[in-house]
Amino acid sequence: MIQNKNQPKHQLLAADLRERIASGQWLEGEPIPSETELCAQANASRGTVRHALATLRSEGLIAGGQGKPPVVAHAVRSQSFSTFMSFTEWAHSVGRTPGQRTLELARRPATEEAAGQLELEPGTMIVQVLRLRLLDDTPAMIERTSFAPDAGRLLFDFDTDSGSIFNYLREQGVDLSRGKHIIDAVAADGEDSTLLQVPAGMPLLRERRITSSSTGEVKEYSDDRYLPHLANFTIENTIEERAAFTRAPSLALQSF
Repeated sequence: MIQNKNQPKHQLLAADLRERIASGQWLEGEPIPSETELCAQANASRGTVRHALATLRSEGLIAGGQGKPPVVAHAVRSQSFSTFMSFTEWAHSVGRTPGQRTLELARRPATEEAAGQLELEPGTMIVQVLRLRLLDDTPAMIERTSFAPDAGRLLFDFDTDSGSIFNYLREQGVDLSRGKHIIDAVAADGEDSTLLQVPAGMPLLRERRITSSSTGEVKEYSDDRYLPHLANFTIENTIEERAAFTRAPSLALQSF
């Protein structure tokens, strides 16, 4: 394991164990080595090993504990905040093939809700996109996005089935520098159920996002709904360097 003096040893060990799972060295359902074996392998204390295992358990990568030997759990593909803005970038970062199917690309008057999130007057013409996002050709997420007029108009010159809208807009000079997010759970509605091929009412992981420029001008508002067994989200911080991440009650999107 490569040592990095800037990271605590339990984080280095957790990263090493995570890589063993991701690479297939440890397969789903297989027991992982005992604490004693891991202590010897990593030349680490039992406290360090237990801390690393607790990290993997919190990420859903291992199961067991309370007297049961840890085993490799289903490896949910986690999306870090460093790739949070682009589904395509995240998919590539975990070795998956991203895809998309555009169901709607339309210019229409902004509803009161959309106008409020985009900081526009109700009735302003905006651009809305509905896409089904795929991982290895498997439905993974529904993307419902509303764009401010200056950004959205560019999409009519772009094949939205070809890749990342986020990356395309940045290539066109659109300033997409800041994102604010709320993550919660919602029940799949009729459209969600049909597109994601799951029963109506099934819990989905929802990420609501407002993307703005470096000067605070809102460019995008999105409601993205993920199948929770295919993706989750992680954030990592230290006492010395705290990430700007807060917990908010449901229905708190107005507080953006």
